[in-house]
Amino acid sequence: MRTVIQAGHVIAFQDGGHRHLKGGTIVIEDDRIAHVGGGAFEGEADEVIDARDKVVTPGFINTHAHLSESPLDRSFVEDRGPRNFYLSGLFEFLTARDGAITEAARRASVAASMPELIRTGTTTIVEMGLQGPYVAEQAEKAGLRAYIGEMYRSGRWYTDDGKSVQYQWWEDDGAAAMQRAVDFITAIDGRAEGRIKGFLTPVQVDTCSEALLRRSRAVATEMGVPLALHVSQSVPEFQEMVRRNGCSPVEWLEKIGFLGSDVILGHVIMPGGSSWTNYHADDIGILADTGTNVAHAVWVFARRGIAMESYARYLARGVNMTLATDTCPQSMIEALRWTAVISKIMDRRTEVATASDVFNSATLAGAKALGRDDLGRIADGAKADLLFWEGRSLFMTPMRDPVRNIVYSAQAEDLNATMVDGRFIMRDRVVPGFDIAALTADLQSGAESMWANMHREDWAKRDINQLSPESYPEFRR
Repeated sequence: MRTVIQAGHVIAFQDGGHRHLKGGTIVIEDDRIAHVGGGAFEGEADEVIDARDKVVTPGFINTHAHLSESPLDRSFVEDRGPRNFYLSGLFEFLTARDGAITEAARRASVAASMPELIRTGTTTIVEMGLQGPYVAEQAEKAGLRAYIGEMYRSGRWYTDDGKSVQYQWWEDDGAAAMQRAVDFITAIDGRAEGRIKGFLTPVQVDTCSEALLRRSRAVATEMGVPLALHVSQSVPEFQEMVRRNGCSPVEWLEKIGFLGSDVILGHVIMPGGSSWTNYHADDIGILADTGTNVAHAVWVFARRGIAMESYARYLARGVNMTLATDTCPQSMIEALRWTAVISKIMDRRTEVATASDVFNSATLAGAKALGRDDLGRIADGAKADLLFWEGRSLFMTPMRDPVRNIVYSAQAEDLNATMVDGRFIMRDRVVPGFDIAALTADLQSGAESMWANMHREDWAKRDINQLSPESYPEFRR
């Protein structure tokens, strides 16, 4: 199958980086790009796509997501963040949420995530969750490229007084859950013509023992799969790891041989050297020197008044910075914009965290983190994972620099079509096979059930209205 795309603007790959090609032609043979360049294509084609009014870019690689939970954060976690936990919602809000979510709600969340991701630019998703088989099923149905990991850990954190963080440890140190995660990779890796792959994801640095992380490191190397871990995502976590080990979480991971170019660390937003931790350490330098990747999910923290210090600083030191959504909205368009803007604010500089910086993070850096040189670019031999943006819409006109328009102005409605492996998985903003009205009804039902049971796992047995009061009081009739 040969497809020829004639585009008004193409963000193509040349000489090691993205380039702006005006009036470009892309030739796709089966699932890969056979040619990209200027001028008309003279050969035969099974299909010719007229995209002369469009901007064609590589698809975005979303390196950190929790699909079975994130849509359920809406109308609940915003505007809330206890000062006792330095604004983090992990130890109260997520504990109450996770104890109240039903299996049906999780499945509704996964199903609704598919069109949400596709409508906002994700073509490759890196999912860390507990619904792996269902995520694989839904991603295959949607046509998404997905790396899926079943989370495991040695224990859990909780609070019994709203003042301090406590830890409960499992007798088997997470061994059984890790084995299930390994078996899951074996079961699903390579499905959907290779679009579905697995990886290992111990959950959080403070809920995993040294032995579990060392085993994870060894098995990931043996299996040749990526390795992901939440690190330096809260002040209480950072302080706990210093108490246990006498060094920062990143320093400790380096000491036990965990870090490397196949590791994606979620967040690292509160490393040694930041004002949040007030602890001198060159964590950013360690990440750069070990080639360890960071999944930066700006919005999950920014909505609580927390910002990385700063994305541009990590880039300047040489850290491979990838972008992710983590929470709702699961929009890579929003991730690009907020990453750029928040970093500029933190540095009080306009010329840092540029459109090209964040676009690189969403494409080339994500591909590097996954060990893929065939993703995140429009180049000969690369996978045909493409986004088709409106070039003459209200938010995309006037057009001079397509990447700046996408980063600073584009809305979800400006993404017209999405292609993965040379096949359209969205066209004219329609994701086939997904009934949005049915999906949102199921999600609403799941959320209402969750809200009604928040008190079960909350340390103070508070209901949803006590945990998260609505913005305005109810109207009295």
